[in-house]
Amino acid sequence: MDHAMPIQGFSVEASAGFKGEDTPRAFTVEGSRHVVVDILDHWYSETHSYFRVRTVEGRYVLRFDLDRLDWELVMEERAN
Repeated sequence: MDHAMPIQGFSVEASAGFKGEDTPRAFTVEGSRHVVVDILDHWYSETHSYFRVRTVEGRYVLRFDLDRLDWELVMEERAN
């Protein structure tokens, strides 16, 4: 997961999580809002914080850049 998908109209609604860090609660992709119903996994690299989340529409990996303080969509796994 080295590269995020460059998507216009991508934004994340986040709030303070367990450790006070930004945790995704919902995100919008190309005008479609997705509410996070579960955080399946959370891990760190030196420069990013990753969240594997579940929404009604599918599973996604979101990445928060700790230096630039912005969000990126890394992976989308649609539900069938």
